[in-house]
Amino acid sequence: MAFEAIAVSTAMPVLARDLDAVREYGFAFSAFIAAQLLGVTLSGGWCDTAGTRWPVVTGLVLFGAGQVICGLAPVYPVLLAGRALAGAGAGLLVVALYVVVADVFPSELQPRVFSLFSAAWVVPGVAGPALAGWLAEAVSWRLVFLLVVPLAVPPALALVPRLRSGPTREPGDPAGLTRSHLRRRALCGVAVTAGVLGLQWSLGEAQSLGAVLTVLAVAVGLALVVAGFRPLAPRGTLRLGRGLPTVIALRGLFAGMFFGAESFLPLMLTSQHGFSAAHAGLVLTGGVAGWTVGSYIQGRPSMRIPRHLLFVSGALLISAALFCLTLLIRPPASGWLVLPLWACCAVGMGLAMSSTGVLTLRYSEAGQEGRNSSALQLSDALGAALGIGLTGAAFAAWHDPVGGDARLFTVMWVCSGAFALLVALAGFRARPASAPV
Repeated sequence: MAFEAIAVSTAMPVLARDLDAVREYGFAFSAFIAAQLLGVTLSGGWCDTAGTRWPVVTGLVLFGAGQVICGLAPVYPVLLAGRALAGAGAGLLVVALYVVVADVFPSELQPRVFSLFSAAWVVPGVAGPALAGWLAEAVSWRLVFLLVVPLAVPPALALVPRLRSGPTREPGDPAGLTRSHLRRRALCGVAVTAGVLGLQWSLGEAQSLGAVLTVLAVAVGLALVVAGFRPLAPRGTLRLGRGLPTVIALRGLFAGMFFGAESFLPLMLTSQHGFSAAHAGLVLTGGVAGWTVGSYIQGRPSMRIPRHLLFVSGALLISAALFCLTLLIRPPASGWLVLPLWACCAVGMGLAMSSTGVLTLRYSEAGQEGRNSSALQLSDALGAALGIGLTGAAFAAWHDPVGGDARLFTVMWVCSGAFALLVALAGFRARPASAPV
């Protein structure tokens, strides 16, 4: 999954030009993440009631099939369909792997496990941009998708036979999920996915729709997102209730501001600084390295800083990096300075995102790890979808193929940096109400 994410981000500028879809650049990312919302919604309850084996197998099949469709896509809409299929599979997988952690590892080891999850991005982060950039420019961007599928086979053969089959709770336990509950969760997931796609479409087409229709479409999209997300998250998530609700919300807030900015970094470097796809992708390597460092720091046994302060520190670091990024958009500033700056930004994400996983499992009652992990990943995917969707819609609406997009990039990252300051304030509410001050 890490190779796929980094390689596709690296190759996307070449792909968009080849398929004449630069204006719709952001849709390739948001289609993946919007479909991931549905997979995340279904995976948690499925894991709690039937174990992790079949969610993992189904996720692997959908993820692989989506890569094949993307690699063979003759036009951009077909590629978007493949991205959506792969996203649904990724959503099933990521929640199931969190439940596997809860099944296998005691709570005192879980911070180290999440640190290793982040470390799994190191090799893809180092090798992925160079390989994907070379393939996209010298051979074909289609191989970037098609070569992902064989990479999934060896770990799948090792993992699947060892996965649990069967519910976390005993049959008949009143706290378990019934079929009607699962159907309700599926409908909620469809509502959230439709709402996110509707929001991006309406904002991206605002100029052609007109003010009245745009406002109406945005209102419907927001209503679908709220109506679908609220039943799937712990009570109080939308109002940042103390403890677990805020942890779930923070996952989405961090994902939105970070990935909304990161998805357009390669495009900015290729269009404003003349970087090749491979060189632009190296910035993602810096992000992986920084994220790994941050995750390693939070996972050390000697860590004594309260985790809610890790959220605050991470958000402040991200905010500072995003504001500084606006100074590097155009020459004479060197585009290479973006690499260390983005690595610093990603340190904040490593501190915060791994901590959300630790606290979610720590705050969960026995047997509810799947549902809460699903809510965590749903918030993650929803935040990323909204972050990428809003920035993608802004880019689609105000993209200037003649004069350049430097001002547009500046506005996007200033807004993200200001939002990060608000997230830092929200981090204080991740401490449970009963915790000492």
